[in-house]
Amino acid sequence: MTDEQIMTLAKSYAAHTGLKLSTIGAYSARDGRFFLTLSEGRECRRRTRNKVAGWFSENWPSDLEWPEDIERPAAKTVSKGAA
Repeated sequence: MTDEQIMTLAKSYAAHTGLKLSTIGAYSARDGRFFLTLSEGRECRRRTRNKVAGWFSENWPSDLEWPEDIERPAAKTVSKGAA
């Protein structure tokens, strides 16, 4: 998964849930500035990207369709901090 795809997921999740990107960053990456950093063009580590992608997969709202052009990671366990 690319950083752009992570941002796409974050924006879609934020629009659907009404949460700010900083809140989603705090939940998914334990960093409220995570998505601000990505939007500034900085890259994240592969491990962090995989962690965030996994968080989205595990916490994705059931009434929101996962974007077709982004491969969804297999869900492991339900995380805390879901909206």
